[in-house]
Amino acid sequence: VFLFLRQVSVPSHFRSFYSWAVPGRPPAQSARSGSIIYQPHRTSPRHLDPPFPFPKPSPHTPNTLSMALRTLAAKKTLGLALGGARPPAAARGVATFTLPDLPYDYGALEPAVSGEIMRLHHQKHHATYVANYNKALEQLDAAVSKGDASAVVHLQSAIKFNGGGHVNHSIFWKNLKPISEGGGEAPHGKLGWAIDEDFGSIEKLIKKMNAEGAALQGSGWVWLALDKEAKRLSVETTPNQDPLVTKGSNLHPLLGIDVWEHAYYLQYKNVRPDYLTNIWKVVNWKYAGEEYEKVLA
Repeated sequence: VFLFLRQVSVPSHFRSFYSWAVPGRPPAQSARSGSIIYQPHRTSPRHLDPPFPFPKPSPHTPNTLSMALRTLAAKKTLGLALGGARPPAAARGVATFTLPDLPYDYGALEPAVSGEIMRLHHQKHHATYVANYNKALEQLDAAVSKGDASAVVHLQSAIKFNGGGHVNHSIFWKNLKPISEGGGEAPHGKLGWAIDEDFGSIEKLIKKMNAEGAALQGSGWVWLALDKEAKRLSVETTPNQDPLVTKGSNLHPLLGIDVWEHAYYLQYKNVRPDYLTNIWKVVNWKYAGEEYEKVLA
């Protein structure tokens, strides 16, 4: 989105998981490493999966700081070329991310998930991640402009947490579907066969995901992942708002279940296993199957 991010090499898996490259324009590649170099959006605000420059928390190492300092030096040079004037936001390429609309009404997932939970989850929690993500990106742009290397490094955690919250929830809403529209119907076709092969049956998969989700300490997510290299399915968990990509660049999310308390507490109180049992009644297996076939195509 700005010069600092242009200096950050992002693993190539962001092409498939986070569709942040401008449509019709392939991401640039580093001749040295083959990794993707972030290219800023120069479009008006729209529903976009965010660029995610920091797949894992970065310590304040000399290497990290030197990268920031090199970026700041480049920014200073640009500033001199502009006569000291700061370029407008559009020229800086600072993107604004927006809260996606739900493909169903808030009450459409009842009784599995109450309308009150869905409204708060979407309008308050997800909206807060989006707002804080945009704020952190603006702060990062300002820090680069001011030459504040320490702030550039410090903001990585906020970008990861809030950007991850936006990415994870954007996937989560697509993973759900009202019962009246086919929510909860068992997967068919290639995904159904793969589940039988890798887990034994859909019932065994659900049992495994429920166990992993219930055992997750604190807050986080439980995922049905596709290993793109091995072409096998696996169950993974991530803490807090870490996206699945932090577990490996080869993993693609087919289905993610939010096990933060805000996803169930108003209805299920502290009984997370009950929430995990009922959420399957509204899982959108059709979407998961389409993702599976798209990735392996």
